[in-house]
Amino acid sequence: MMTVPIGDYVALAAVMFFIGVIGVIVRRNPLIMLMSIELMFNAGNLLLIAFAREWLQNVGQIFAFLVITVAAAEAAIGLAIIVTTFRPEKYVDVDDIRALKG
Repeated sequence: MMTVPIGDYVALAAVMFFIGVIGVIVRRNPLIMLMSIELMFNAGNLLLIAFAREWLQNVGQIFAFLVITVAAAEAAIGLAIIVTTFRPEKYVDVDDIRALKG
């Protein structure tokens, strides 16, 4: 059985992370920003699992599971905040939150 070198996992995680960073910086839609943050979390999870497999340790997989749990909670709470904040709007922009100040 052929194994994938650890460098390939690191390269893929780096590409995923920087796509997420670009998505957060460039896009102004909060849903796209949340998906980009999730992509960055998944890049970190990929590295945790890849290094856990490389070093034959289960700690990386346990941490990846914890990160997935926290990311799911973050996505649920963030989505609820976005939906309640921008419910009457047709177009959603992060810069519009400044208009909500009293």
